[in-house]
Formats: sequence, structure tokens, C-alpha cells
Amino acid sequence: MLNKMTEDRIAILDSVAKPGKKRAWMFQLPLHLMILPGLILILVYSYGPMLGAVIAFQDFNPARGIFDSEWNGLDNIRYVMALPGSFQIIWNTLIIAVMKIVVGLIVPVVVALLLNEIRKELFKRTVQTLIYLPHFLSWIILGGVLIDILSPTYGLVNQMLNGLGLDSIYFLGSNDWFRSVLVTSDVWKEFGFNTIVYLAALTGINPTLYEAAVIDGANRWKQTLYVTLPGMAPIIILTATLALGQVLNAGFDQVYNLYSPQVYETGDIIDTFVYRIGIVDAQYGVATAVGLFKSVVSLILLSASYFLAYRFANYRIF
Repeated sequence: MLNKMTEDRIAILDSVAKPGKKRAWMFQLPLHLMILPGLILILVYSYGPMLGAVIAFQDFNPARGIFDSEWNGLDNIRYVMALPGSFQIIWNTLIIAVMKIVVGLIVPVVVALLLNEIRKELFKRTVQTLIYLPHFLSWIILGGVLIDILSPTYGLVNQMLNGLGLDSIYFLGSNDWFRSVLVTSDVWKEFGFNTIVYLAALTGINPTLYEAAVIDGANRWKQTLYVTLPGMAPIIILTATLALGQVLNAGFDQVYNLYSPQVYETGDIIDTFVYRIGIVDAQYGVATAVGLFKSVVSLILLSASYFLAYRFANYRIF
């Protein structure tokens, strides 16, 4: 008898739950319709072009098309690896990207800690706005600004050096300086955005922890060391691990607008090499092979970064 009553209750709950699920789906339908245009754009512009990756294994001829071009297996990859500067290009990409990741992580954290100590809200918000503005400017604009500022003849920086009795430096034409210019300008452009992210993380720290630290006699430095930084640690680890997936993206738009043949030795990266060999030299199969190689490596690094983000910061995307 008891089992019969239990089964009847389960049947009643199921009959009530099913209409509820239907109503929930109808309630969420507008949200799915809102996502649909973005999904279509992703399918057309992200997944659709992936079909063209077969060019990487062909001696591609635009006149014959993808289906009639001759297959050559891994010859394109072998051709790229046999080029004299191929490994230098990979090394340039890695070192520039790693430098950007490291410096781009340290500077926003330091600036966020400094801004957090400011008690004048008007001044604090003004500084946040000023350092955030470069994030919205394209590298076409900033490239022109940097070219003028760093010009060896009439640039502001070299005029200041000359005023101090020093010789002019060709920042954008010197292999000794070009990487430093790339990293410095990239951090200047982006650290404002990351600073706001870390300031948001600071608001999540429990104020009672600071009160307890003051009672224990901790000064501002020790409060920062033992309360603030541990409270920021999850978001710092998260941003650091997610940045690993971008280690082969050294910034095409920035490098393209600033580099020249004089600095190919230290400034030429994978993306600019693909542009020159694919668009300028019309070697589409070779360029696609390089891009495919980069995508595979980036996928591995991105998967590893997601795992590390979940492992150390308890951050999950799916």
C-alpha cells in the first residue's frame, strides 16, 4: 500500500514538472533567439573558414580552387621549417608574448594596489578614466603617435635625450630597442583595463580582515602582503593561466604598424610572417600551413590554461 502511494505521488510530481519544463523553455526562448544572430556569425566567420584549412596540405592554385588543387601532404610545413629565419620568427613570437604577459600582469596589480590606497574618490576615478582611455584606441592611431614621439629626428623622446646631451636613438629601427618598445607600448595601452579588473577584485575582500589585521598591529604594507594580495590571488591566477592560451599571439596589429625590415631579426612574429608570405607573396598554402600549426599549438595551450584555471582558481567555462 505504501509503495502504491509513493508511486502515485511520483506520477503526480512528474505530471506537474513536465508542464513546468515546457513553460521554462518557452520563457527562455527569447534568450535563445537573442543568441541566434551571434551564433550565425560564429558559424559563418569562424567555423566556415575552417573548411579552407585543407589548403595547408595542397599546392593551392586560386584558379583551380580548393577541390582541384594538387595535394602535397606536409610539404608546406617542411618548406617553412627549411626557411633560414623560421625558428627565429617562432622565438621572437614567444619572447615578445611572454614579456607582454609577465609585465602586463605585474603593472596592473601594482597600479591597482596604489589606487586602492587613494582616499580621494574624485582623483581616484579621474586616474582610472585616464589610464583606461588608451584601451579604446586602435593600433593604427597609436602606431602613428608612437612613430612621431619616437622619431630620431623630431620625436619628443629624442629631443629630451638631446637636451640631456645624449645621442638620438632609433627606437623603431633598432633591434636592441624594438622589443622593449613593443612591450612598453602594449602595457601602456592595456594596463588600464586590467587595473579595473583587479580593483573589482579588491572590492570582494572582506573588510573585517583588515580590521583584524589592524588589531594585530599590522601596518599598511603587512595588510597588503597578508590580506590584499591573498584576496586578489584567485583573479591573478585566473588571468595568468588564461593568458597562456595567447602565448603565440604577440600582437599582429601592433607589430605590423610599428615594424620595418630593419627589425625583422627581433620583431618579426608568426602573424606578420603569415601576412607577408600569404598576402604579399601569394603563397596561400604555405601561409595556411603556418596558421594551422599556430592554431593547433594555441588550442593545446588554451586547453591547458583552462585546466590550470580550474585547478588553481576554481574557474570553469563549461
